[in-house]
Amino acid sequence: MAGDMNLVVLIGRLTRNSELKYSQGGSAMLRFSIAVNRSRRNADGRWEDEPNFFDCVYFSKNADAMSQYLEKGRQVAIQGELRQSRWEGQDGQSRSRVEIFVNNLTLLGQSQGGRQQAAPSPSYSQTQPRQSAPVMDAAPVDAMGPEAFQDDNIPF
Repeated sequence: MAGDMNLVVLIGRLTRNSELKYSQGGSAMLRFSIAVNRSRRNADGRWEDEPNFFDCVYFSKNADAMSQYLEKGRQVAIQGELRQSRWEGQDGQSRSRVEIFVNNLTLLGQSQGGRQQAAPSPSYSQTQPRQSAPVMDAAPVDAMGPEAFQDDNIPF
């Protein structure tokens, strides 16, 4: 039987500024959401963009440095995997949420105001570095999870 595959690659824009948190051990985690437009025909037959929204989590020793660049409107390319969290809410109901755990994050050429960057944007990866862009290795995603971070009872 063939092995399973869980791979997500998206280019989109941040819907809000990233949120930086630290584990008790001092490891950094960034949470952010991106919007990715999908073109579709409306009832009149005209093409229109339909936004899709995705919650992302980025564990990395570079997360604190990246947080200053991950502002609302910033275009990013991400590569990662889907992970589902399950928990019981305060009302006793089962809840779940699917997030993208980011392995590779690349800042693209346009910033929030649509201005072009003077220099190439850095790319931070948790996989093997590519030679065409400056890349920094980070700790493996499996080394920690959202449970390592103190927060309220709801994991977002």
